[in-house]
This record gives sequence, structure tokens and C-alpha cells, in this order.
Amino acid sequence: MTTLTIYPDKDPANPVAVTSDPVEIAAELNKVGVLFERWKAGAELAANASHEDILAAYKAEVDRLSAAEGYQTIDVMRITPDNPNKQAIRTKFLDEHTHDEDEVRFFVEGSGAFYLHLGDKVYRVVCTRDDLLSVPAGTLHWFDMGPEPNFTCIRLFISPDGWVANFTGDKIASTIPAFGEPVAA
Repeated sequence: MTTLTIYPDKDPANPVAVTSDPVEIAAELNKVGVLFERWKAGAELAANASHEDILAAYKAEVDRLSAAEGYQTIDVMRITPDNPNKQAIRTKFLDEHTHDEDEVRFFVEGSGAFYLHLGDKVYRVVCTRDDLLSVPAGTLHWFDMGPEPNFTCIRLFISPDGWVANFTGDKIASTIPAFGEPVAA
């Protein structure tokens, strides 16, 4: 289930807000400049859909967002629990970093958690199927796919180089509950 949890960055044991209402999630994230939308496939997808089938099913939404924001490179990323590199892939995203362009992800299946460090708060957004999240360039954040990752997402980039992280060296990510750990209400 899509969930937003807001933690004080110095007291992560005591979240200040938790919601699973998509309208509330979008409103809270909009307040801090983050785009959150819910999309529906334009065609039914098979469980083993190819990357081309996935992109075709969401073509209208991807084209709309690409035209509005200038995204030129679009791909599909699929990570499953049987991936022999899953721990290395997970570790790559777990430290706080920024990007020089927006990080845009649309979840076709499965789930993962984005953590946005904004001011004195950390916004944990557990994204699931049909969720689009656009993290603005320069935003402090990290991503946790959990110990048994299982997700497919469409990624949109302006630069053909795609994902390039600028790591901060801050250890805040290790102080906030990881994806898969219980969240206090």
C-alpha cells in the first residue's frame, strides 16, 4: 500500500504524520515541491510483459510528462528477489544523495521506498503499483528497495547519461527505519 510517513530528522522514532490516502500524499508532497500522481495502464499487462509492452501501456502518460518536463530518455528497470546482484544494487541507492536533474519513477509493479530529506524532516514515500514520484533536482534523498526487492518501474531522464548521484556523506539514512521495517503510527 502506498504510504507517506513524515519523520523529524533528529527523532525518527516519533513520526509526525502517516497517511495512505493518495490525495493527502499528493498534497503533502506538493507542499515541498515533489510531484506524486497515480497512473493507470492504457492496456492490460501480462505478468511477464516486456519492457516494450510496459512502455506502450503507459505511452500517453509518459508522452505527456516528457513533453511537459523535457524528458528524453525513458527506460524500464526490473529487480526481482532472485537477482544475484540484489544486495549490491540495493546498497547503491541507500546513501543520501542528490542529482543534477529530476529523479522520476513510475511503479508498474512491486514497491520501494523513497526518502526525501527536506529541511528538518524526512518524508518516506512507499511507492507501489500505479505511483509516479518526481523528486526535483538537488533534493536530498535515498531509495530503499528492501532486502528482497521486487519492483518494475519506468524511469525518465533529461540526460541520456541517466542516473548520476552526488553523495553527501551524511549517515542520516541509517537512522530512519529501512523499507521492510515496521513504522510507528
